[in-house]
Amino acid sequence: MSYAVGKYAKAISDRSGMEFPYKEMVKEWNGLLVHKSEFEAKHPQLERTKKSVDNESLKNARVSRTEPTTVFVGGSGFFEYNDSMIPDSKVATIVGVGLGTVSVSIS
Repeated sequence: MSYAVGKYAKAISDRSGMEFPYKEMVKEWNGLLVHKSEFEAKHPQLERTKKSVDNESLKNARVSRTEPTTVFVGGSGFFEYNDSMIPDSKVATIVGVGLGTVSVSIS
């Protein structure tokens, strides 16, 4: 199918409603027929971009370890190492740790 050239034709701009020569009209990305002086290109933010996925897993992940809730402390100093650090010792002091509280019992 062939179309007329439109040498003397006029067209109405969809943006301004003004009359312009048909040969100076261009079609925008949204389908509007506008004059070349009114043409607005598509904004880059409207273009789809390739989305990259964030890595969420670790390569050699392990289960989190469970900390002991009972700690054996003994001797005259808190950080002193001696035989009383062994749980079977009769001199050991047992410190029980709860959520937000600390209870100390001497046996």
